Amino acid sequence: MNSPLYAAIDCGTNSTRLLISDGTNTLTRRMRITRLGQGVDATGRLAPEAIGRTLEVLTEYAALLASHEVAGLRVAATSAARDAANSGDFFGPARELLGVEPELLSGTEEAELSFLGATSGLPADGGPYLVVDIGGGSTEFAVGAGSVAGSRSTQMGCVRLSEKYLHHDPPLPEELSNCLAEVEFHVDEVRRAMPMAASASRLVGLAGTVTTVA
Repeated sequence: MNSPLYAAIDCGTNSTRLLISDGTNTLTRRMRITRLGQGVDATGRLAPEAIGRTLEVLTEYAALLASHEVAGLRVAATSAARDAANSGDFFGPARELLGVEPELLSGTEEAELSFLGATSGLPADGGPYLVVDIGGGSTEFAVGAGSVAGSRSTQMGCVRLSEKYLHHDPPLPEELSNCLAEVEFHVDEVRRAMPMAASASRLVGLAGTVTTVA
């Protein structure tokens, strides 16, 4: 008898991801750049074209879910939906497409889930681990060994900072300087809020920015 299949969809600021698994093996993994958070930092709202792009990808994912006959599905949204006044304009159609209510994760929940996922395959005695999840609209920090001892979510993401500061290609020196100043501000904030992070013996990086650099 085959094991039941479960799926998760992550509607992030920059990308929308799908994972289908039997709990041990990954059957399907998809990632599409949808930029749901396009312009949210400036306007406080999800743009109609960004919602449309993301719903188009969710339509594709819904077909994959149907073909795999998954037993359970969780759909989560993060920074862009947290910040947008009109996130309901996205959640309603997404619910109709997928048949489940999307969950709006808090920054703390996002940080803790990132930590659990990143360290689940690492030895518990290899820490403490500092997990850094660089997203499109926010960056989460979590530290611990086996469980989360402290976490912090910051309004620092690659889409947010690019739209705010980097208006030329290549960026002008003053654009880079202003961007780095904000990064340093948020990192200093994390240091003050999470002094236990200094005790971490390993740094674990997550998400597309880290894998692209690697």
